[in-house]
Amino acid sequence: MATEYAPHTRDQWDPSGRPPSKHLLPPALRAPVEGRTWREFGYLMLSLPISVLLFVFAITMTSLGMGLLITFCGVPVLAAGLAGCRGFGAMERARARGLLKLDVADPPPLRIKAGGGPMAWIGAVLKSGTSWRHLLYAVLHMPWAVFAFTVALTLWSYGWAALTYPLWQWVFPAFTDADGIQLYGDATRHVYLDQPVELAATSAFGLVLVLVTPWLMRGLVMVDKVMVTGLLGPSRLATRVSELESDRGVVVDTAAADLRRIERDLHDGAQARLVALAMDLGLAKEKLTQDPEAAARMVDEAHGEVKIALQELRDLARGIHPAVLTDRGLDAALSAVASRCTVPVQVEVDLPARPAPAIEGIAYFTVSELLQNVSKHAQATRATVEVWQTADRLMLQVGDDGRGGADTTAGSGLAGLAERLDAVDGILVVDSPVGGPTTVTAELPWRG
Repeated sequence: MATEYAPHTRDQWDPSGRPPSKHLLPPALRAPVEGRTWREFGYLMLSLPISVLLFVFAITMTSLGMGLLITFCGVPVLAAGLAGCRGFGAMERARARGLLKLDVADPPPLRIKAGGGPMAWIGAVLKSGTSWRHLLYAVLHMPWAVFAFTVALTLWSYGWAALTYPLWQWVFPAFTDADGIQLYGDATRHVYLDQPVELAATSAFGLVLVLVTPWLMRGLVMVDKVMVTGLLGPSRLATRVSELESDRGVVVDTAAADLRRIERDLHDGAQARLVALAMDLGLAKEKLTQDPEAAARMVDEAHGEVKIALQELRDLARGIHPAVLTDRGLDAALSAVASRCTVPVQVEVDLPARPAPAIEGIAYFTVSELLQNVSKHAQATRATVEVWQTADRLMLQVGDDGRGGADTTAGSGLAGLAERLDAVDGILVVDSPVGGPTTVTAELPWRG
């Protein structure tokens, strides 16, 4: 769904009804004890043994499979290795979701021909780009995991050890011949951290490490996130294909709904009126010789029905595609829509040229539907419509001073509008706090 919300329109209360907690400490001071920091530290610690196991498995199976390719045995061995890497990838995605809160979609499943048997499965594994990306992850992640593990563990342990050094410094004189941690020593001189000033300096150094380490770990984890997303998730091409398939379904459903609406309007409106008109004219024809005056009245009534039928047909044609939009563009078309709104509407259109006809039509119907919402639901006293171009995007913004509370919950008109915009790579942004005002911004590709 291509719908976004402004920050202050999000729910400001947790499910229990309590307001969100306010932290007394700034992020830099509370980072070392936050749950996120400990989860990331745990992720980096687990990465080393898992990556070593995955690396050994991947290299062993790949080398064995490549070496056996001179016989047919190498093909299933290589396929089994790739399938094992995919299994490890599923585990890594689950670990990233649990510890890093990184929601990575599963890659598309293997496309195995029905009834193909084991050979079809082997062929699907070997031809899948996802399988080879999982193998690449297994090879690349191990050296990175070693580096990240070493850096995180060293900084984390040294930081907390130095910070708490005054609490456990007594261990040295109690159980060893040293007075503290030895900084320097030779045959004639030894330097220990045992004086109050030295203890304080060590603790201060540890505090700096403790405060800095969480942010360094977040930088290390960002690399892991990129690797998991880029190598273990669906490829950009697969994601784009999935989006296009979904958008195609939306377009087909929308077109079918529009055709049903047009059929219903024709059947219940103009068609029914024209049938009644034909019957009235038939009666008038029969009465023409017997009662000319009654026939004249019936013809006069039929004339009025013809005008109403013509107006309904004009409205229906405007609903399909308004002629003023084709002839004069968005400025004139939106001004005509605004004139039919129940509240005063100020329209500002600042476009250097006309966009593609399809985008222009979507923009027109988007503003038209939003203004209908203003008329029906907003209880506003005024509204505004602004249209402008930013880079290669067409921006629309409709605002009103009504009661607010608009949302895109399932079944609402805004939800359907968001789906239509999503079908052409558009975005709908709803900012409508309870009490108003409401601002709805739509973003469309220019495609001039």
